[in-house]
Formats: sequence, structure tokens, C-alpha cells
Amino acid sequence: MGGETRFRVLIAERNPLVVAALADMISRDRRFDLVGNVQTGEAFLQAASAAISQFDLAVVGWKLSDMNGGSLLTEMQRRNLCARIVIFSNDHDLAILRQCVRLGAQGFCYQFDDPTVLFDTLAAVAQGRICIPYVDVSKINDTPLSRLTTRERELLSVLADGWTNIQIAARTGISENTVKYHLKNLYEKLDVRNRAMAVALYAGERNRDRL
Repeated sequence: MGGETRFRVLIAERNPLVVAALADMISRDRRFDLVGNVQTGEAFLQAASAAISQFDLAVVGWKLSDMNGGSLLTEMQRRNLCARIVIFSNDHDLAILRQCVRLGAQGFCYQFDDPTVLFDTLAAVAQGRICIPYVDVSKINDTPLSRLTTRERELLSVLADGWTNIQIAARTGISENTVKYHLKNLYEKLDVRNRAMAVALYAGERNRDRL
């Protein structure tokens, strides 16, 4: 393997134990060279924006000291930065995987996977491929809000604006009881118990849409 290129790896992770474990494993794999580690998304963004690239690919923990992986990927897009990123998540939440795929992460694996999974993922991403756990691509954008009707989304929007049931009834020309009926159906679709939970879900979805 003497003439083969070794890929430079940057670690972005807030947990020093995880950093130490990754650094040790990377040092034992002749395909890679560890070039450093950072704890914050801002430090990673600075490294990614350097005039001369400091790394070929990065292992990025989902939760950094100042932002999560979704915010980091979003900021990468906003700043028009390009980097090969493997998200290294300790949370088995399919929503996180979906968000990372939507935001353009090239690789994704879990901290509780066998280490060979991580290194196979790193190798694939280093060679320009995408490597993520199986997910039904048709459902990447499938969220609770995506299943609402246009009228239901409009209703959720005015709830988020602080309208009361009486205001909704007066401005839409329907009875307050009908408003309550529509809200009940809306809560069931969103799997929430009340107005506050529905509005919080709506706000979170809007924030992701801005990513």
C-alpha cells in the first residue's frame, strides 16, 4: 500500500471520549490520516472555508458544542462550502437520518455500529460515493405536516399566528364548534394533544424548510 493515497480525516465531535476512540481507530487504519479535531460547528466551518483544504473528509458528531449536524449542513449550504461529511450519530432517530439526507450529507452511521461500518462508510465517501443506512427514499420528505390538506395547513398557520377559535370562526365564516372539530382532526393527524404541541411541531417544520 506504499503508493496509495491516504485520506485526511477531520473529527468534529464534542465528546472527548468519542474523539479519543476515533483517533485511535483512525491511527490503526492505513487508508486514513487524522489531521485534527474540533468541538464546534463554527471551528469546522472555518476549516472547511480555508483557502487550502485541510481535510478530505470529516466525521461529524450529530451534537456539537454550538450546533447540531443539521444546522452545520445548513450553514455549509448557506456559505457555499463543499466538504465530504459523514454524520456520526448516537441517536437512532430516523428523522435525523432523513434530515441529513435532505441536507446533502454523503455518509451516515451510528456510534453503536460495528467500527467496520464507520470505516467502510468513510472509505466510500472518500472515494466520492454516498453511503447511508437503508431508508425508503420516497419517504425522505414524509413528515406529519406533509400529510395535511391545504385547508389543514392554513388552519395550522393561523394557530401559529395566535388566532383563537372565535377569531378563526369569525374570519372563515364557520361556527366555533366546526373549528373545534377541524382542530380535533388536525391534532389526531399530527399525533399531538393540544394547540401548543401542534404549533411547536409547525414551527420546527418551518425551520427545517428554511435549511
